[in-house]
Amino acid sequence: MDKKRILSKFEEMKKYLEELDEIKPSDFDEYKNLIEKKRACERLLQMIIESVIDVCNIITSDLRLGIPADEEDMFSKLEKKAIITKDTKKILTNMKGMRNVLVHKYEIIKDELVFEVISEKLSDFEKFKTEILKFLKGKK
Repeated sequence: MDKKRILSKFEEMKKYLEELDEIKPSDFDEYKNLIEKKRACERLLQMIIESVIDVCNIITSDLRLGIPADEEDMFSKLEKKAIITKDTKKILTNMKGMRNVLVHKYEIIKDELVFEVISEKLSDFEKFKTEILKFLKGKK
């Protein structure tokens, strides 16, 4: 298990979370009216989610869990191996969906949803990290 690489991804994630915390607006009106700040928040959120997906990829590959059909399949493989909980799998699936919207603009980006995530859901990243670190501790 490439623990060093995983820990490096967590450091990257921490850095992005700190940057997001520094720039995130205090209320929704400020968020939707300051375009540069809004775009910076969206980009940082995208990079945080990509760090999480990178960690999942590293673990899936290192444990030789098989080539996942897609990211949701990868999350399922991690859940089946009890590396993440069912709740965290759902969180990851939602994160992936948010990342896809931010990157590919599958639909118009809903400012309210992005603001909700950066205001109320950043603890989900810490929950994920905690579960992965617990798993890594068991892998001597």
